[in-house]
Amino acid sequence: MPELTGDEPLSGPSRSLWRDRDFGVFWAAQTLSVVGDSFALIALPLLVLHATGSVAQMGLLTGAAGAAAVGAGVFAGVVVDRLDRRKLLIGCDLARLVLYALIPLVWVFGPQIWLLYVVLPLAEAVGMLFSVTYVTAVRALVPGDRITEANGRLNATAAAAGVIGPLLAGVLAAWLGPAAAVAVDAVSFGVSAVCLSFVRFKGRPESGGEDARGPQRESMGKELAAGAAFLRRHPVLRSLTVLLSFFSFLTLGLNDLIIYHLKHDLGQGDGAVGTVFAVGALGTVVGALFVAPIRHRLGFGATWISGVALCGLALAAIGSVGAVAGIAALTAAFLGCVSVSGTCSMSLRQEVTPDHLLGRVTSAFWTIHYSAAPIGAAVLTWAAQRYGTESVCLVAGLCCLLIAVLALFTPVRARRPEQAGPVVAEPVRGGSGQESAHSGS
Repeated sequence: MPELTGDEPLSGPSRSLWRDRDFGVFWAAQTLSVVGDSFALIALPLLVLHATGSVAQMGLLTGAAGAAAVGAGVFAGVVVDRLDRRKLLIGCDLARLVLYALIPLVWVFGPQIWLLYVVLPLAEAVGMLFSVTYVTAVRALVPGDRITEANGRLNATAAAAGVIGPLLAGVLAAWLGPAAAVAVDAVSFGVSAVCLSFVRFKGRPESGGEDARGPQRESMGKELAAGAAFLRRHPVLRSLTVLLSFFSFLTLGLNDLIIYHLKHDLGQGDGAVGTVFAVGALGTVVGALFVAPIRHRLGFGATWISGVALCGLALAAIGSVGAVAGIAALTAAFLGCVSVSGTCSMSLRQEVTPDHLLGRVTSAFWTIHYSAAPIGAAVLTWAAQRYGTESVCLVAGLCCLLIAVLALFTPVRARRPEQAGPVVAEPVRGGSGQESAHSGS
């Protein structure tokens, strides 16, 4: 039976996503944007490594950018729930176009590491706002019984675009330098902004006016707390938030570890780095394509827990493998399982959260579980430089496996949490009464 959120009619199955124009344009925009993002994924660490030769410096920059994202995440949900979501998406893309374009322009005159510490945190802060808006956009574009399918398609095609992106990024970085690859990322944000200008959301007013959220708003502090309060009341989301806090701490710095292992430990070139991440993107494609049928067959709990467990096993082995092909295969396995578990987690939040709270719940969820991740990235990359990538990957992988075991003793193990009884949310505006999460049929 299709999973329902309460926002769509019960008279029959919803229209196929293939015939949904707005979702199709949104889908294309995000796929094109990921092509550019995959260039920056390779180029930015290479810029630092070429200029400094230090993996610790790479980790510090990753940590600084992550800290900025966490700070932005505190307020992102309130902004998203108040303002026009389409305009927010377009504005975020245009802002990142300008920020990333500064890097290749300045790099013409020579490496300027300080600029990365300015641009990347700002870009990540804007990216957090975009990401929170993105989650609410999917909910506003498709009916509840299509959410997991829509998320799977978005992730699959984005990952497919990411297959060729890292390959081209590695070639371009080796030919013209990493700064040129960053320029491609900047252009992709402009293309995405143009595409998004043609999208119209459904299901609620695009404007964040009073007609969308009642006659008056509470104070900023109460609005900020509303998302966290809903997470606290929902047993599965509460447990996921805690478990993913540890998982993010252990895995945010993985890209830096893989690049350092390939270039420092194995002496590989930029092309090998691009190849590994391109193959890894194939894993994301496979995971995204199969997450909906896997979740339908196994249920939420088994799907999420097994995905995290397999992530741990793959991570534990990456640092000990000396062949590029082996590292690529393990990276694909890791990212494929991240895709499965991540899509399940995001879809569940979209299914059970009232629309007027979705921005704040998403923001609170990401801010809380991501808050320690920048520290983890800095710690893991520092440890890799001091003790070697093999030991660090092994310890981090075993800890991820432990997270999966702990999840077996929490409400996360539930097969169909979206069909549980409604969770009552605290009032978030004066005179509006109580809101409840939508439950499945």
